[in-house]
Amino acid sequence: MSSLPGNFEFAKAEEEICAKWKEESTFKTQNRLSEERGDEEYTFYDGPPFATGLPHYGHILAGTIKDVVTRYAAMTGKTVERRAGWDCHGLPVEYEIDQKLNITHRDQVLEMGIDKYNETCRSIVTRYTTQWEATVTRLGRWIDFENDYKTMDPTFMESVWWVFKELFKKGLVYQGYKVMPFSTACGTPLSNFEAGLNYKDVNDPAIVVHFPLLEDEGVSLVAWTTTPWTLPSNIALCVHEKFEYVKVFDKASGNTYIVAKSRLAQLYPNMNSKKWKPKMAEDLYEIKGTLLGKDLVGKKYKPLFDFFANDENAGEYWRVLSDNYVTDDAGTGIVHQAPAFGEDDYRVCLAHNVIVKGGELPCPVDTNGMFTDQVPQVKGIHVKKADDILIALLKENGRLVQKDSLFHSYPFCWRSDTPLIYKAVPSWFIKVEEIKDKIVENNKKTYWVPNAVKEGRFHNWLVDARDWAVSRNRFWGTPIPIWASEDLSEVICIGSIEELAELSGVTVDDLHRETVDDITIPS
Repeated sequence: MSSLPGNFEFAKAEEEICAKWKEESTFKTQNRLSEERGDEEYTFYDGPPFATGLPHYGHILAGTIKDVVTRYAAMTGKTVERRAGWDCHGLPVEYEIDQKLNITHRDQVLEMGIDKYNETCRSIVTRYTTQWEATVTRLGRWIDFENDYKTMDPTFMESVWWVFKELFKKGLVYQGYKVMPFSTACGTPLSNFEAGLNYKDVNDPAIVVHFPLLEDEGVSLVAWTTTPWTLPSNIALCVHEKFEYVKVFDKASGNTYIVAKSRLAQLYPNMNSKKWKPKMAEDLYEIKGTLLGKDLVGKKYKPLFDFFANDENAGEYWRVLSDNYVTDDAGTGIVHQAPAFGEDDYRVCLAHNVIVKGGELPCPVDTNGMFTDQVPQVKGIHVKKADDILIALLKENGRLVQKDSLFHSYPFCWRSDTPLIYKAVPSWFIKVEEIKDKIVENNKKTYWVPNAVKEGRFHNWLVDARDWAVSRNRFWGTPIPIWASEDLSEVICIGSIEELAELSGVTVDDLHRETVDDITIPS
């Protein structure tokens, strides 16, 4: 083999090869010959990039690997359709447009019109396609830019509708709740990405309240919270099964509390002082007994408030649950549960049948963060402003054990610069848990490189998979193709433009919200 000349220019040679491929239409010729031979089709799923930004190293590396896979398939006698695609929908586009138009509130979009807002989104999504094509072509990747597709194309959006309807027909779609970061100023949920954009250091109230056990007179569980406004919605308490808890007689109040042994300092802060000596405990408290968290599970307690005593599922409320998410690095080792305002709260209460999947939740807060008439004492008051009133109520009712404050980092809405809350919002779900075993088995039949991912991280992710919340409260995207009556007694899922025309009498050539929102289907 002759050696390369010392002055060989690799970059120049690459450019010459790319130019030769273009001149001779090598890629097109390969595809044409493959079709003429009737080669077996090779299907390759390629997630398209956003064209609102330029390609970076991550795109280049992944694109090179994809090119290797598809080239190998073509060289071994397969027909491989390789169409360039563009991801046009979603938060990155809306985020840029919101900044461009100085939109800070959801109502501003409704005022300007969804059609005008979406048209502005549409105007930027292919901004860098020319640069993408130049970069990808220079890398030598064979992919068809002339016959590309966009996720905003009606044909692509219609394919999403078809997939969704197939899931619906199999009984794998339902409406439930998902706890999400929520902007009360904008009246809309935010993505986790948005919630992480604007953290601030703030002082919040930090209180300890007690929950008297029904079967153990004079003994109360104690829980610590920095969100007193969630306490009217408390319907359970959560402990860690393996933690050691103590019954401690508080000499100052004459009450007996149950607290994690490792968290006694929450009730007696002097224990954190350098001057603290064990003998000092004699003046403050007396340990009356110890027990494990598992011994507390199932015990019923007296609720703080009776706002939800008449709920359909109230017979399951106000009892002790267990979960490993409970920690002993802060608080009392006992966590109060308000499933409408905490992701873990919702998950734990669902797992213990305190609430029902898809059922109503105790949620006395509207989309503007104001208390509803379900909690009359603070009706019409914003949750953050209601804390002091509720703390006073707890003190009046003899349930307040400790009042303090906590200086910590807290998420604010990037649009309105107001504190976020976490709130359950209605969402459409795919029943992943129902078919999880089948998914895990199918993963075993796949070929992974490296194999450790298949048996490790990806397998573990599938095993722990939960139902997938697929809907978003946004504007620029593919609408969920469900038409339903207000009480959900009638629900129809549409799978195509043709089916929509048959049922509604309206024929459309676009499927974005401004086109389909006002279409109705007769009962």
